[in-house]
Amino acid sequence: MKDHEKLTIIVPGSTANLGPGFDSVGLAVNRKLILNIEKNETWEFVPICSEVSSIPSGSDNLMYKVAHRLAAKYDAILPPCRVEVWSDIPLARGLGSSAAAIVAGIELANQLADLQLTNNEKLRFASLYEGHPDNVGASLYGGLVIGSHHKDETYMLRVNQLNVEIIAVIPHFEVPTKVARSVLPTQFSFEKAVEASAIGNVLVGALLIEDWQLAGKMMDKDLFHQPYRTTLIPQMTQIFSVAKQAGAFGVALSGAGPTVLCLAEKGKGMSIAKELRSCLDSFDVHELEVDLEGCVVKKTAELLHGRAEK
Repeated sequence: MKDHEKLTIIVPGSTANLGPGFDSVGLAVNRKLILNIEKNETWEFVPICSEVSSIPSGSDNLMYKVAHRLAAKYDAILPPCRVEVWSDIPLARGLGSSAAAIVAGIELANQLADLQLTNNEKLRFASLYEGHPDNVGASLYGGLVIGSHHKDETYMLRVNQLNVEIIAVIPHFEVPTKVARSVLPTQFSFEKAVEASAIGNVLVGALLIEDWQLAGKMMDKDLFHQPYRTTLIPQMTQIFSVAKQAGAFGVALSGAGPTVLCLAEKGKGMSIAKELRSCLDSFDVHELEVDLEGCVVKKTAELLHGRAEK
C-alpha cells in the first residue's frame, strides 16, 4: 500500500452448518463488513455505523490482532493505519461477524505488508485462527463451501451457485459462540457419529444436484448441534413450523444461532418472509442473497489538487 493510496476491503457475512454440515459447510450471504484504510500516525479503528459502535479502537481490535499475528509469521511490520469500519452483519447472531473480521484482518496484513498470499494460504491461516473453515471459507471465497480442517492441512471445495432464496430470522438478543458451544456433547458413540456424518454427506449431495426436498429433510435430521441448542433460542420451534408451512424446504440454525435460516426455491422467498413477519413481532426477518464474490479489495489513489496521484 503506497503512502497516498487508500484501500477498501469488503468481506461478506456467512451462515454455516445448514443443519448437519457442522463446522464444514458454509454459505456466503450479502451482508458486508467494509474497511476503508489509509496510513496514519497510529493504529485507529473508527466505527462509522451503529452495528460496530462497540468495537475496540486500538490494538485490542480483533482485526488488528489477526493482521499483527499474520505479519509476525512473515517477519513483516505493518504501518499504522486509520481504519473506518462499517458493517451490516449483526454481532453474535450466527451470521459470521467474527469470521468476516478474521478474513478482513488477514487481507489487511496481506495488503499492508505485500505478502501476496494465495487464497489457500489465507484459508489455512484463517482456519487455524478460527478452528474450523466453514464461515471463514465462505467469507473468503463466496458461494457455498465445503471444508475439512486438519492439523496438517485444510481442504475446501467451492460451489459457484446455489439457486435458492434465503430468509433470515434474526432475534434482538445475542448468543456468543462460546455459550452455544458449551451446551454441545463432548463425545458421540461410534454408531451415532456414523449416522450424523451420513446425514451431512447426503445434505451436501442433495444441494449439489438441487434436490431441495431431500436437502430439507437432512437439515431436519441434524444430530450434531441443533437438538442441544434449541433451549437457547425462544420460539425456535414456532419459526421452524411457520417457515415450513409457508413453503421453505429447509430450516436450520444459522451457525451457532440465534439467527434461524430458511431456504426456499426461487420465487417463494418473499411470501415466506411475509408470513414470518406476521407471526414474529420480536424478530427481524430479512431476505438475503448468496454472495458470490467473497473478499474483495479495491485500491484508489488519493485525489491531490484535482488529479489522482499516479
